Amino acid sequence: MSKKADLILYNANVLTLDPGRPRAALVAVRDGRIIWVGENEDREKLKGPKTKAIDCGGKTLVPGFNDAHCHVFAFASSLLSVDCGPPSVSSIADIQSQIRKQAQKLPQGTWIRATGYNEFYLAEKRHPNRWDLDQAAPDHPVKLVHRSRHACVLNSLALSLIGISMESPEPPGGMIERDLESGEPNGILFEMNYYIDALVPPLSEEEFEKGIGLANEEYLSLGITSLQDATVHNRLEEWHTFQRLRERGELMPRLSVMMGIDALSELKESDLSPRYGDDGMHLGAAKIVLDETTGSLYPSQEELEEKVLQAHRAGFQLALHAIEESTIEAAAKALEHALDRTPKRDHRHRIEHCSVCPPPLIKRLKDVRAIVVTQPSFVYYSGERYLATVPQGQLKWLYRISSFLKMGLTPAAGSDSPVVPNNPLVGIYAAVTRKAENGEELLIGERISPLEALRMYTQAAAYASFEEEVKGSIAVGKLADLALLSADPTEGPLEEIKEIKVERTIVDGRVVWEGAIDSFHAAV
Repeated sequence: MSKKADLILYNANVLTLDPGRPRAALVAVRDGRIIWVGENEDREKLKGPKTKAIDCGGKTLVPGFNDAHCHVFAFASSLLSVDCGPPSVSSIADIQSQIRKQAQKLPQGTWIRATGYNEFYLAEKRHPNRWDLDQAAPDHPVKLVHRSRHACVLNSLALSLIGISMESPEPPGGMIERDLESGEPNGILFEMNYYIDALVPPLSEEEFEKGIGLANEEYLSLGITSLQDATVHNRLEEWHTFQRLRERGELMPRLSVMMGIDALSELKESDLSPRYGDDGMHLGAAKIVLDETTGSLYPSQEELEEKVLQAHRAGFQLALHAIEESTIEAAAKALEHALDRTPKRDHRHRIEHCSVCPPPLIKRLKDVRAIVVTQPSFVYYSGERYLATVPQGQLKWLYRISSFLKMGLTPAAGSDSPVVPNNPLVGIYAAVTRKAENGEELLIGERISPLEALRMYTQAAAYASFEEEVKGSIAVGKLADLALLSADPTEGPLEEIKEIKVERTIVDGRVVWEGAIDSFHAAV
């Protein structure tokens, strides 16, 4: 060949996800792109005087994982917070102990951030309240965030500083839980995290950079080379922050950044059009959260349809957060409304989560050509809770990945991190086995094959962000974003999938992370 490779990965079990060539043994890279997919004997013709060649020792090479739904800044912040999630705590007393330890380290009046509690896994089977947190840290304002990030708890000092009292009205879409007798807020707040965060002192620049550094390291260690940030409160300010992080090399995975629907006017004023950007970072979907916390749909069906039609006509992809059957139906109705008025075939509007979805709704989503972006890891990390608390009438329609595939949808997978850990291989395991962390099985008829699960975190995720031409499979011309795994997730015992480790991560043709490397050899 006239052009020699910068990097050759050979002696590999390459799962290309390219139907034209499903498997190979060698991948060659030049200028950040894949220039050859072939066999070990091709190595010599691709090798030049400056080529780096890596013997993969028979390990499995896959396209870099693409987390199609996550929250980068929230994850970075969680890494600096007091860990109150299972298995670190198992009771409210444990939470109090964790917060008390943090209070002893900080000056009085300093905010304490804690994350990850889940009342189902607490001995008391209830949310902590303001008075529980007061016992742990009466002189520090405390914000304790639920694992779902749809609820949080403030202690009395935090409530006072935020200005929440008996007289406080609920913000739109939010709910202040109150003592039934006195009407006094008990500290438990639903769908109010963003409202509260705007009033809490932000992380310092030093703290923020530390959190991003830890997050970046974790993403790369798990073979995640692309992230789709699905934070509904993203605006132009967050876009510029992501840009700075990318420019400084502090966040190495490629980014698709969703924006809250209310940011569209701001984007227009700044001449940021749909999918603005490049292969490193681009503008993603316009996000709307459909919620029924207060007992009725928020936003209303009329307002939802208006917002969806506006964004659709402006050329934006929609990402509609819909969990319950009723909110998924509202999302489907809004998409039908928009497409009836402004038909467009390749819109790729998305339903995020799509948790409880009976057959008629799957059919409607298919008819509007929606993409479902779901979270297989929820089956693993929350399956025990689902089996214990979700009514049977809803349980039978929960996270129906196999049904999505059979109906002809293109389900993609994300973690929703920091709601659950980022590891795609745990998600693949959950999609394949439908097992919860405690071993219980959830809707085994919804199991899919390991290869189908791998596609959800690669090809389908790329398709969900209009990037299937440049990522999601290992093929000539595509970006050289790759992950080398310790074993093949499509072969061998299914129980071992979640134990597979990432040994090297490659972004843009460069090795950006490596773990245990004793088993392989690098040579020039």
